[in-house]
Amino acid sequence: MKTPKSPCIDICEFVGPNGWCTGCGRTREECQQWKKLKPYSKNLLQNSLKKRMSQMKVDKK
Repeated sequence: MKTPKSPCIDICEFVGPNGWCTGCGRTREECQQWKKLKPYSKNLLQNSLKKRMSQMKVDKK
């Protein structure tokens, strides 16, 4: 299995009640653990990041 690339886009601003990054949707802890995660775990996280980013867009409106 190919290792997924980091979702980071260099906009690291952790805000809101969940502490999600406005650039990628991860928490600080998830950012720190990224390199240690197995490919399967990275894929799971990336799937949840899509939902988080959508949620953040809805919350801003």
